Amino acid sequence: MRVIRVIPCLDVDSGRVVKGVRFEGLRDAGDPVELARRYDEEGADEVIFLDITASSQGRATMVDVVSRAAEQVFIPLTVGGGVRTIEDATRLLRAGADKVAINTAAVGDPSLIRRLAEALGSQCVVVAIDARMRIPITLAGDDANSADNLGDLGASWEVFTHGGRLATGIDACKWAVECQDLGAGELLVTSMDRDGTKDGFDVELIRAITSSCTVPVVASGGVGTLQHLVDGAQLGGADAVLAASIFHYRQHTIAEAKQYLASHGVTVRPATA
Repeated sequence: MRVIRVIPCLDVDSGRVVKGVRFEGLRDAGDPVELARRYDEEGADEVIFLDITASSQGRATMVDVVSRAAEQVFIPLTVGGGVRTIEDATRLLRAGADKVAINTAAVGDPSLIRRLAEALGSQCVVVAIDARMRIPITLAGDDANSADNLGDLGASWEVFTHGGRLATGIDACKWAVECQDLGAGELLVTSMDRDGTKDGFDVELIRAITSSCTVPVVASGGVGTLQHLVDGAQLGGADAVLAASIFHYRQHTIAEAKQYLASHGVTVRPATA
C-alpha cells in the first residue's frame, strides 16, 4: 500500500521563512523553528528546510536553524541549500537533519550524488529539481499557450539552479533518471511555473518524472487548495505532496489536509491534530 506523505516546506532567507511567487516577490511567513514545531504537533510527516539564497550567495547552509529545530521537532527533517561537499552534508546531519537536499552543486558535479550516497547512504540524499516548462518554438500566438498543442509536441522542462536564477539547458526528466542512477534516494520536483501561484501542481511534469523513476518523488510548486494535493498524488503519481502557503498562513492545517486526502481515496498516516 502506497502511503502518501504530507510535507510542509519552509523556504528560509536570513533566518526567516519566506514565500513568493515563481521564486520572486518574497514575503515573510514567520520563524522557521516555530513553524516546524507547529507542523510537528499537527502531524506532518516531514519538514523540509530550504535555504533559498545559500547557493546564489556562495555561503553555507543554516546549521544553527537546523540544530535548534532538531531539539524541538521529532519528525524527519530534510535540509537543502548551499550543500556542496560531503562535509557540508555531514555537518547538517550531525546538527539533526535526517536528509540533505542538493541541487546546484549536483548539476555542477553529478558525481557528488554518488559520493554522498556512498558516504551517507542513498536514504539521506535528496536531489531537488527546479524545472520550468520549455515553450515549443514552432508555435506562436494563442497556439503557443494551448495545453493540447503542448502535449502533442511533447512537453519538456528545463532544470534551473542557484535558487531558480540560472538556466542550465538540462532536460528535467533525463536529469531525474540520471540522479536516480547515481544514487539519489528521493527527488524533490518543483515547478517554477506554478510555485506560489496556487494554481495547482504541474501534474504533467510530476507524472513525467514518476513514470521514468522508481525512487520516491515529492511534488512541489503551486498548491492552493486541498484538491491540488489529491491531484499530485493521484494524477501526478507523487509519493509525497509538499505545500507552503496554505499551511504557513493557516488557510488549512495538516490535519485538514490529511482528512481531505483520506476522504478522496488517498492513503495517509493519521494526523495528530
